[in-house]
Amino acid sequence: MLFDIRTIVGTLLGSYAVILIVTGLVHDTAAEEAKTGGVNVNLWAGIGMGAVALAFLVWVVLRPVPVPTKVDAPAAEADSPPEP
Repeated sequence: MLFDIRTIVGTLLGSYAVILIVTGLVHDTAAEEAKTGGVNVNLWAGIGMGAVALAFLVWVVLRPVPVPTKVDAPAAEADSPPEP
């Protein structure tokens, strides 16, 4: 589960979401809101990105990748040539 691409993407999106949410809460000036029409873009983008990251991580937990445990012995014997 650690090296599943969904885990990596979810963790990366989650870390960026935390950074954007903190930036949106701490560094929200009137000049920046004037540029975006009165919307705190960093906060809303962080919330949206956090929701997508959470969806990726829930997906990993609910639908893990099946790992084969052993190779079937009869299938391996079928590939070998018959003995004379």
